[in-house]
Amino acid sequence: MIRCREIGIADLDAIADLLTRGFPIRSRDYWIDGLRRLSVRETPDSFPRFGYMLEHDRAPVGALLLIHTARNDGGSTSIRCSLSSWYVEPAFRTYAPMLTKVAQRHEDVTYVNISPAEWTWQTIEAQGFQRYCGGLFFSFPALSYPVKAMRVEIFRQDTQAIDGLSEADVALLARHAAYGCLCLVCRAADGRAFPFVLQQMRAGGIRLPAMQMIYCPDVPDYVVCAGAIGRFLLRHGRISIALDANGPVAGLVGIYRAVGRKYFKGPHCPRLADLSDSELVIYGP
Repeated sequence: MIRCREIGIADLDAIADLLTRGFPIRSRDYWIDGLRRLSVRETPDSFPRFGYMLEHDRAPVGALLLIHTARNDGGSTSIRCSLSSWYVEPAFRTYAPMLTKVAQRHEDVTYVNISPAEWTWQTIEAQGFQRYCGGLFFSFPALSYPVKAMRVEIFRQDTQAIDGLSEADVALLARHAAYGCLCLVCRAADGRAFPFVLQQMRAGGIRLPAMQMIYCPDVPDYVVCAGAIGRFLLRHGRISIALDANGPVAGLVGIYRAVGRKYFKGPHCPRLADLSDSELVIYGP
């Protein structure tokens, strides 16, 4: 007998074993570390903390990990759900639609898939998802002209407040600093503050001389701050910042590549260059 239910704390070891079999390029520690982060992370009321599983003979045979976040969109609170890793044992694949149906049943929730495999694109689109990001723009910010007197400060996770930033931005920076992201605040000469969250990019476990933009308030803010950020990163051996884009970004020097397609379904189309509270930071690149 097969049933679909929420993943609970007692299931985490078995879920980690299942996902390690399903994604052999990921270690078991990768899954355990991410699940532990979810176990202490604030989750909106009435939504699952970890996601859903298919159970057979009291053992998981399928799992769909979810990350729910309450967000402020235009003054009102909305819920975004990042659809993370999905795996079902081959003998139980016919039951896989049970997972997606249960996980995506809320019409007022915006569902986001930021790492779909190419072979799943048609299936995702058939489920009602729309593409909102077609690729990545690899910028070389040190080649941008720096704004006069702009300073770059590293944000520490125990920081309580920053002049010019809202409480929500400070909380977001603190959260992501705790996840191991590089959180920066650019300070303009007139006192304005611009928050940024960056993450080291990796390929096959190899650290690249590039960072990925996890969060900025708006892409034009990055264009303004690019010169200062680029010179800061250059001193730490980082030459490029990759950000979500649908083509070349005006005001930046770089190269656009049609890789990293991203989808959404629901009432709010995600902004480009906002991957905050996603699987990239909860589980890691």
